[in-house]
Amino acid sequence: MFRLFLSVLLSVFIVPAIAAPGDERFLAAREAVRVGDRAKLNLLAPGLRDHPLGVYAEYWQLLQCLQDKNNDSCEQPLRDFLIRHDGEYIGERLRADWLSTQGRKGDLTAFATEYPKLRQPDQALRCYALQDRRNRGDKSAEDEALSLWFSLMDPPEACTPVIEGLVQDKKVFTDEVWRRLRLQFEANKVAAARVTVNYLPAAQTPDVHVFNNVIDKSAAYLAKRPAGWEKTRQGKELAALAVQRMARNDPYAAANMLESLQAKLEPEERAWAWSQIAWQGALRHQSDALRWYRNAATANPSVSMSDNVTEWKIRAALRAGDWETVRATIMQLPPRLADKPDWIYWQGRALQVQGKGAEAAALFARIAGQPNFYGNLADNELGRAIEIPPRAAPPTQEELARAGRIPGIARGLAFFSLDLRLEGVREWNWAVREMNDRELLAAAQLARENNVYDRAISTAERTNIEHDYSLRYLAPFLEQMVPAARAQELDNAWVYGLIRQESRFVTQARSSAGASGLMQLMPKTAQWVAKKIGIKDYHQSKVNDVDINLLLGTSYLRMVLESLDNHPLLASAAYNAGPGRARKWRASQPLEGAIYAETIPFDETRDYVKKVMSNTIYYAARFNGRPESLKERLGTVGVAGPPPAASENLP
Repeated sequence: MFRLFLSVLLSVFIVPAIAAPGDERFLAAREAVRVGDRAKLNLLAPGLRDHPLGVYAEYWQLLQCLQDKNNDSCEQPLRDFLIRHDGEYIGERLRADWLSTQGRKGDLTAFATEYPKLRQPDQALRCYALQDRRNRGDKSAEDEALSLWFSLMDPPEACTPVIEGLVQDKKVFTDEVWRRLRLQFEANKVAAARVTVNYLPAAQTPDVHVFNNVIDKSAAYLAKRPAGWEKTRQGKELAALAVQRMARNDPYAAANMLESLQAKLEPEERAWAWSQIAWQGALRHQSDALRWYRNAATANPSVSMSDNVTEWKIRAALRAGDWETVRATIMQLPPRLADKPDWIYWQGRALQVQGKGAEAAALFARIAGQPNFYGNLADNELGRAIEIPPRAAPPTQEELARAGRIPGIARGLAFFSLDLRLEGVREWNWAVREMNDRELLAAAQLARENNVYDRAISTAERTNIEHDYSLRYLAPFLEQMVPAARAQELDNAWVYGLIRQESRFVTQARSSAGASGLMQLMPKTAQWVAKKIGIKDYHQSKVNDVDINLLLGTSYLRMVLESLDNHPLLASAAYNAGPGRARKWRASQPLEGAIYAETIPFDETRDYVKKVMSNTIYYAARFNGRPESLKERLGTVGVAGPPPAASENLP
């Protein structure tokens, strides 16, 4: 149990080449925790009292105690620890661990006093707290629990009693269960949907085999619909859900199927099914997507679409050049969406096209100056230069010293010195979360001085009034990067903009997909490029070497760029999602670069490309000393066509 409980904590374990005094003992204690050797941890802990990370040994011992069946003896030491480390990450973590342990045991007695002290409880803890409040007759807990019904599509185990309590207490009825099922299908949370379906009244609960066919064999299910399916709500709802599943694979086939059965569906079911087909068509840039959205509105003018489905209606209209639909759809967005820089900008563009320049300029002015993709574009529309703000006064020695004494900063740096990045990032992020600008600048400077470039950037990004863009847009490794980029005739600003987004200059960075190093190269890609450029003794162990990584990454970037019309926007998309996809996302007519970026169907790639291109503008300003236009950088994306012969085998 103890080893399982700590498995996430110790998921990253790297022993540095050189350890400072006491570090070896700390790493040995950490290893003892990983393997579940409690005796060794207890032996090592006393010698770590003066170590910068010694508090973790005490924390681990308290976790051990919590796992014991008779853990009454833990409570006073635990409370003492929480008092001493109140407001620190380690205190927050122990309190969360304590409450999680109690919650799993079904003992919620500590929640009334301890839960309110948590600054950032996770969803499971929020659900345990709701359970406790419900048990104590707190009526307001019911309203909070009800909000989870339509927002928490794949709840953790701790939330199951809360969700089921809504059903038992008749706070949700049949309509709400079917609506939740639709949302779960839309989110592709089909395992959770298999649980939700059991909340239906017995007369409407489908057979398990039937429901599985709706999910896994939707086309076959619709082709062999049970006799009389249209006479029951269950039959009609299942048909709509099956159409949704079918659309995920083939929107046109789903549209043909819906045409044949829609007359037997209720307006709400018909409208939802068309909206799902339209959404999938928009993701695929299919020309009929807007027609399918119109079908949804015709079926039910008051059709309720999720945020994602609605936003893709706007994107489909952008691809089609239908500015009136862009404007009208944004006007219908709830404020939390309409106030996003994305839709403020595109609303302004739609008004601009319609000759309403003053209204458009007012919208652009709302976001102009923001250091992001759409803030940059708004500046361009207003004819303003994108400039780096005046540099704040450097942190004083006193400010730097004060930042260094903050427990989370000190522990974060200690973890980074041991290459224990996971814990270092957690400590650091917690420490800076409520800092003012001067404190943030001091912490960012400390991070840069300790070569923790990613924390320097992320910390400097948090300032509100005083800024230092030399910290926000760090440019380390210039001596290696500039020659590598020059050899491939690549723009330094673009390469830096890409690396900043890929790894934030963490040389040992490794993504969940397995990409490594500054330029985040996948193993097969690195191997392929090494062979292509004639590195004969290449081995994957070399990928994190800065010189090798830059050589391979810039060489690959040059190949990708040449295969995609020498267009940096397309090449940026290709670097993240692959050349084939970047090529496929072009249109049958020339497309404005910003529209291409906005309509990239992968959320991660769309966000990535926008940030890379905005980063590039700021690096260009740093390196060249003059502002540039993001809109000009984005340019126009040419029409889709066959790939150049030389690019056919690009990974």
